[in-house]
Amino acid sequence: MSRIGRLPIAVPAGVDVTIDGSRVTVTGPRGTLSRELHSDMLLTRDEGTFVVARPTEQKMHKQLHGLTRTLVNNMVVGVTVGYRKGLEITGVGYRAALVGRKLQLSLGYSHPVEIEPPEGISFEVESPIKLAVVGIDKELVGQVAAEVRASRKPEPYKGKGVRYAGEVIRRKAGKAGKIGGKK
Repeated sequence: MSRIGRLPIAVPAGVDVTIDGSRVTVTGPRGTLSRELHSDMLLTRDEGTFVVARPTEQKMHKQLHGLTRTLVNNMVVGVTVGYRKGLEITGVGYRAALVGRKLQLSLGYSHPVEIEPPEGISFEVESPIKLAVVGIDKELVGQVAAEVRASRKPEPYKGKGVRYAGEVIRRKAGKAGKIGGKK
């Protein structure tokens, strides 16, 4: 049996989980998330917890077991605590600023890069070189953070660009000069 799939999902007070066929809706203090799950997976409610069960031992059902449990758990955590993905900017003159809800990045291009957050996502700029993507949907937070990072990926020679907080960039050696000069 799946080690992750068999774990119960603790539902804290103030969180309401409703199951309508294969659609699961989780409502909590931070908002509401809804997701269509695979119709074969069975969600059963116990006192204050949910348990995901699989109907058979087929390979596909085994694969979906842990996935389904993780998706529902991420929804519960999202509406209670939320998700945050930190980003760091490295480079001379590279900086971030908030203009209304938009994130404006100066990344060495001839123009500033503006990123409009989708519904349910917000940006926090802690300093001109540290920012965070915040929201309740884990998948959407990760996707928006990846789009911000893609606006100027860190390059391997000087490490300039946008990176995730704590990300280590493998550096390459620069161009080796000739010994002895021109001949």
